[in-house]
Amino acid sequence: MQSLKVTIILGLFFLFSLVSLALFFNLDGEADFSSLASRSTDGKKGKSGIREIEKSEVISKQDKVENEPSALFNDPAIKQAWGLKKSDAARAWKVTHGSKNVVVAVIDTGIDINHEDIKSNLWKNPGETGLDKNGKDKASNGIDDDKNGYVDDVYGWNFVGSTNDLTDNHGHGTHIAGIIGAEAGNQKGISGISPEVSLMIIKYYDPKVTNTDNLKNTINSINYAIKMGAQIINYSGGGTDYSQEEFEAVKKAEKNGILFVAAAGNERSNSDQFHYYPADYKLTNIISVTAMDPSKDVLSTSNFGTETVDIAAPGQNIISTLPGNSYGFMTGTSQATAFVTGAAVLVKANKPDFKFDDIKKYILSTGDASPTLALKTRTSRSLNLFKALTILDQGMSANGVTVTGPVHDEFSTTTKGNRELTQNPFGKSLMEAVQKSNNPKRLGDKKDNQTQ
Repeated sequence: MQSLKVTIILGLFFLFSLVSLALFFNLDGEADFSSLASRSTDGKKGKSGIREIEKSEVISKQDKVENEPSALFNDPAIKQAWGLKKSDAARAWKVTHGSKNVVVAVIDTGIDINHEDIKSNLWKNPGETGLDKNGKDKASNGIDDDKNGYVDDVYGWNFVGSTNDLTDNHGHGTHIAGIIGAEAGNQKGISGISPEVSLMIIKYYDPKVTNTDNLKNTINSINYAIKMGAQIINYSGGGTDYSQEEFEAVKKAEKNGILFVAAAGNERSNSDQFHYYPADYKLTNIISVTAMDPSKDVLSTSNFGTETVDIAAPGQNIISTLPGNSYGFMTGTSQATAFVTGAAVLVKANKPDFKFDDIKKYILSTGDASPTLALKTRTSRSLNLFKALTILDQGMSANGVTVTGPVHDEFSTTTKGNRELTQNPFGKSLMEAVQKSNNPKRLGDKKDNQTQ
C-alpha cells in the first residue's frame, strides 16, 4: 500500500511537471518569457516595434590619436583619423574618390543638411528639384511633384514626423553621414571614406519624439530607399527582436540589387547565440560589421560571431561631423558600419558594373587577416580599402603587381590646377571638438537621452 501511494504521488508530480512545461514553452519550442518581453505583431518574441540606434558610445574629446596618417587633401582633422590609416585610405584614394553616381541611403537620426562638410554630397531627388509649371521651386512648393507619395522630399524623408524635415536631434546620423561621405579638399573638418557620393537621408528615429514605432519607421525607410533608387543602404541600428516584415523589406532590397550594410550591434554578446537584427537576417545582400580598435581587437562592447558577423572595421574614437558645423568623436559598430559603406561606394565607383554580391565579395575577401579576429568574425578580417579596390583573385593588383608592404603614411593630392594641397589651420568648431576634452556635457549622455 505504501509503495502504491508513492507511485501515485510520483505520477501526479510527473503530470504536474508536464503541464508546467507545456505552459512555459510554445508549440515551436521557444520559452515563453511573456512577463519579460511582449510578442511582436509577427509572432516572434521581443520588444514589439523596437529598432533603436545601436548603442554607439559617445566618448570624451581628445587632442589627437597617435600614429595618424599625414595630411590628406587639406582637411584639418585628417590627422585625428587613425581609422583612415588603418584601413589604408591614402592608397585607396589614389584609385578613386568615389562617385556622385553612387547613391547611399543613410537610415538614421537625420542630418544637418547645412553642414559645411556634408551639404555638397547630399543626394537630390530629381523629381523635386527645379521649377514646376507655375514657375515655383519644386523643393518648396508643397506639391508631390514626382508623385511618389512624399511632398518635397528633396534630400530624403523623415518617417518619424512624416515630413521632409531631416533635422538631426541626436547627432548620430550626421556623424555616420560624415564618415561615409564628408567632402574632401575643402579646407574644412574631415574627409569621408568616399568623399564623392550622393547621400540620401532617411530619418527613422528621433529621441525627442516618444511613443513612435521605430521598427515600422525602419521598414518604411527601407522601402523608400528601394523606391528612390539607392544602391547601398547603411543601417546603424537594430534590435534583438525578429521581424518578418523587416526581413521581407531587406529581401526586397536584395531582389533590387541593393547592398545592405548593417551594424552588428553593441550588446557585448555573441550574435551566433543572441541575434541582432537586421544584421543577422540570412540574406545575401547583408554585410554585418563589428568595431575594432587600433590594435585590431574587437571592442568589448561590440557584438561578434563567426557565423553572423562578417568583418571588422575601425570603430573606436572616430572623429566625424556633428550638427551645427561641429565635429566630435564617437565609438561603436555604427561607426565601423559607415567605414564599410564608404568602402562599398569606392568599389562601386571603381567598378560601376559590379553587382552587390561582387562588392560584398571584394570587401570581405580582401580584408587584412588577423588572428585576433579569428574567433570574432566570419572572415577573420578587417577592412582594407586599398585591397578591396585592387586585389584580384590571385592576390595581384589591377596592374599585375603583387601588393605587399606597409601602409603609406605620406600622401598628397592635387587640385584641378595641379597645385599641391597643404594642411590648413583648424577651424574654430573643429578646434573646440578636438581640444575641449574635459567637457562634462557630451552628446549621448544618459541624462540627456536614453540612446548611446
